[in-house]
Amino acid sequence: MEKIRNFCIIAHIDHGKSTIADRMMEITGTVSKREMKSQLLDSMDLEREKGITIKLAPVTMHWKGYTLNLIDTPGHVDFSYEVSRSLQAVETAVLVVDATQGIQAQTLANVYLALEQDLTIIPVINKIDLPAADVEGVAKQIINLLGCKREDIIEVSGKTGLNIDKILDRLINLDIKIDTDTNCATKALIFDSYFDDYRGVVLYVRVFEGEIDKNSEILMMAAEAKGLALEVGILTPKMTPKDSLKAGEIGYIVTNLKTTREAKVGDTVTLTKNPAIQPLPGYKNVLPFVYAGFFPVSNDQYKDLKEAIEKLSLSDSALQFAPENSPVLGFGLRIGFLGLLHMDIIKERLEREFNLDLIITNPSTNYEVLLNTGELIEIKSASDLPDMTEIAEIREPWVKGEIIVPREMIGNVLNLINEKRGYQTNLSYIEERAVIDFEAPMANLLTDFYDQLKSATSGYASFNYELNGYKAEDLVRIDFLVAGEKMDALSVMAHKTEAEAIGREVTKKLKEVIPRQNFEVALQAAIGARIIARETIGAYRKDVLVKIHTGDRDRKAKLLEKQKRGKARMKRFGKIDIPPEAFTVMLKRN
Repeated sequence: MEKIRNFCIIAHIDHGKSTIADRMMEITGTVSKREMKSQLLDSMDLEREKGITIKLAPVTMHWKGYTLNLIDTPGHVDFSYEVSRSLQAVETAVLVVDATQGIQAQTLANVYLALEQDLTIIPVINKIDLPAADVEGVAKQIINLLGCKREDIIEVSGKTGLNIDKILDRLINLDIKIDTDTNCATKALIFDSYFDDYRGVVLYVRVFEGEIDKNSEILMMAAEAKGLALEVGILTPKMTPKDSLKAGEIGYIVTNLKTTREAKVGDTVTLTKNPAIQPLPGYKNVLPFVYAGFFPVSNDQYKDLKEAIEKLSLSDSALQFAPENSPVLGFGLRIGFLGLLHMDIIKERLEREFNLDLIITNPSTNYEVLLNTGELIEIKSASDLPDMTEIAEIREPWVKGEIIVPREMIGNVLNLINEKRGYQTNLSYIEERAVIDFEAPMANLLTDFYDQLKSATSGYASFNYELNGYKAEDLVRIDFLVAGEKMDALSVMAHKTEAEAIGREVTKKLKEVIPRQNFEVALQAAIGARIIARETIGAYRKDVLVKIHTGDRDRKAKLLEKQKRGKARMKRFGKIDIPPEAFTVMLKRN
């Protein structure tokens, strides 16, 4: 037990977590030079292309007689619950800060998570070999944040491998006592789970008490699901089977479960023959709070889309979906995500791995609606909103956010927050950077807040947020009508003060996207029966007089009258083919 060190690497996106993990595996001889490739623990093509970690990955290494268990965690805000479970599975966190960028929003968020779990933090400055590295400036930021000494900070280069061995030496020299009792009822924390097509659900666990033997019967305490541990072992990073996993160890369990919904992240695994009475603390059911409609371009692909989402949801328990039917787009699915990055990743995986052509409607968040009868219902899209006469109040989700920017850009950021109906709650400084705490409605941050923030700060800002409950606001539903016909898939919820501006903006965009017809088409935005904005797509003009070679006024008038009647008839019966782009006009406001 004294020879085990469980640790994870935490950092902002792109500060070099996965590269440092690569060097550690090389130095400890866990992976041979022949098998080595960059970002070895990032197994998905998408992770390599975007340069981010989406799925965390554990690996067991050996160094100077010690066993080191590393968990490479995702850095993005959408997966912060996974990060918090990974932090609960370890005793030490290696905090990596980029020498060229300094402390960013996600760095702070992860440090707070680590301090909540009472972890020992080892500060590391990475990328010291780059010409733009400001090692002393970043060291000051870290000292301000953690209150550590200058000599505690290890300066490394993940690319060249410089000083990586110092991190490993610091880990084994730490005086860490792991309090576990092998005779107690078994308790193991699931910090990740995924579905393998050939083996079923595989759990990544940290055993806190007792031990789990191969072929033992296991019980997931929160999900109340029973299963069999068909195989147990450690990851090096390949699966290496063992006879049992003992207290203090991190490893995997291959089970006979059919879906990760039976083994969610944060759940406690125990044995059915001697079950634990209390589960490990901190489990919560992660609920999505961004919803979007996914429709196949051709209705023939609906079955393929449904099967593809079912496959992805086997290994992603946070993914929730329900069938949706739109008069314009046909059959599709309304899918719930943890955030916008999560949505982007699922969309790309559907298009790449399953060759689907998709139309995605504007992402929206969920709302709580209090009816006059006192009943509280939850709606996931504006088209589900009951009649306004039945509603007492509508509550929308708000978020607590944190933005880190250079001091001279504070004004731009505060203006942007005000534009989004948010307000600043605190302003503090870390050396040359300002930390702005704010609160804002989730719906206003969904479309392109991050892009606007990057534009306002020349790319220097970093942003992190978490959900902060629901607030009752003066909200209305904006409907959009094309040639008098209401398009449910375009309906949005908005604050009363912003409704007219959104109505004008969207009708203007629709005018650019919807093709002209042989008759005039009215585009309208409405709240209930009140029209708040209108644009008109002019009709094609067909010159019916071109075939008349004489100057007979009566014949000309007769033909023009006939054309007028034809256009009026078309306007009554004509159907408009709405292109897919019309349903994504809200995704990017500008």
